[in-house]
Amino acid sequence: MSPEEAVRGNAPHQLEAFKMYIDGEWCESASGRWLETRNPYTGKAWAVIPRGGADDIDRAVRAANRAFVSGPWASMHPSDRGLLLSRVAELIAANAERLAELEVRDNGKLKVEMLGQMRYLPRWFQYFGGLADKIEGRMPPTDKKGMLHYVSYEPVGVVGAITPWNSPLLLTVWKLAPALAAGNTVVIKPSEFASTSLLALVELFAQAGFPRGVINVVTGLGAETGEPLVEHPLVDRIAFTGGNLAGRKIYEAAARQFKRVSLELGGKSPNIVFADASIEDAVKGVISGIFAASGQTCMAGSRLLLHSSIHDAFLARLVEVMSAARLGDPNSPDTDVGPVATEQQLGKVLQYIELAKQEGARCILGGRRATRPECGDGWFVEPTIFADVTNDMRIAREEVFGPVLSVIKFDTDDEAIALANDTPFGLAAGLWTTDLARAIAMPKRLRAGTVWVNAYRVVSYLSPFGGFKESGLGRENGIEAIYEYLEAKSVFINPTPSISNPFTLQ
Repeated sequence: MSPEEAVRGNAPHQLEAFKMYIDGEWCESASGRWLETRNPYTGKAWAVIPRGGADDIDRAVRAANRAFVSGPWASMHPSDRGLLLSRVAELIAANAERLAELEVRDNGKLKVEMLGQMRYLPRWFQYFGGLADKIEGRMPPTDKKGMLHYVSYEPVGVVGAITPWNSPLLLTVWKLAPALAAGNTVVIKPSEFASTSLLALVELFAQAGFPRGVINVVTGLGAETGEPLVEHPLVDRIAFTGGNLAGRKIYEAAARQFKRVSLELGGKSPNIVFADASIEDAVKGVISGIFAASGQTCMAGSRLLLHSSIHDAFLARLVEVMSAARLGDPNSPDTDVGPVATEQQLGKVLQYIELAKQEGARCILGGRRATRPECGDGWFVEPTIFADVTNDMRIAREEVFGPVLSVIKFDTDDEAIALANDTPFGLAAGLWTTDLARAIAMPKRLRAGTVWVNAYRVVSYLSPFGGFKESGLGRENGIEAIYEYLEAKSVFINPTPSISNPFTLQ
């Protein structure tokens, strides 16, 4: 059965069909083609989405540009923008269950985590909705006698947002809420592997009363929709979350037109356990860092830096706990580890596991595709731990994006810092200690955008998130995020023009 047949209803078992959202209307792609979206737990297609192209992107961008330069959104008072965002927050809260169900179908994450995420999402719209009318200019002093001088902050324009499959709604909202609060319009290109929850979210924006053209979603493949979005001359800013290779290409393409860019990219984040740490608490923190979400988070604590004096005891306890982890249906509240999100990702993770074995790392847990009955035909990888890893191995330097942990020994605080910072990435880091002096001193020495002490995978709408080095550019969340979507404008007003020499700097 082809996706086209499913949408036309000619097949005996019809797939659920979703449409794109452009200029306030639900529509198919200009080509009339479709893409299947598959459930990672079953491996089977359950829905189809439009396979958009350059024509669809052009239509969406032009709609966003019209909405930005004229019409109700362009003239809307910031307080009213904030009220619209507050309405969206209420609608998300009321539809959290449906949004969570779609996320689980698309990317295989645990229902319990997705439902918690969906119930937390309204906070972003409440927070940035509250900031919408608090973007205030400045009137700094000027040395130009008799002139009035002020600085104002204005929206950038049309924002192109390209979002990933691992947390599609959360990572889209990180861009959408501040961009809209600042007065921009948006065209979103979601991952072709996880688009349905975003399309359901956009329906709530329509219900909230957002003017047409303010938010547009074009689904499809990266080369067919992502590239035209980045290169479109009416797109003023690109906000991307994803892998480093794609991020580099986007950065290069955007630079040719001097577009503003933010990139939230990958990581190889260290989770450092010192000798004085509580082993039970740190074991839980390590599990949260790498095995929650099946390791499919950019902030995953994929390198465990372990003090040599507790190395053996800690690993024994970690293996004991993870050996009892339950794999299976992500909708079940009893499941601890779900599948990886795509068949391609399954293959990539298994390749890295084999590479680690070839490099000489010692596999002390897992190391295979999970074939337990409760995993069915899903794309499951056994939680995997490698000991005897050195920091020059590829398994310690490259992002696997799966439930694979590399364990590296250290003896001193300085050695731990050197190992932690010896990476091309700098997104996040965790450390576990009961020494208050160490807890205060260490974060400053770690080259990472977020540092957790006796915690891991903690994010908030109140706190900026982003990376150092190859982990990206710019910040999402917190008050810093709204300034990513604003331009500063300096204005000088001379009430009594009197230019003495027009050929010199005044």
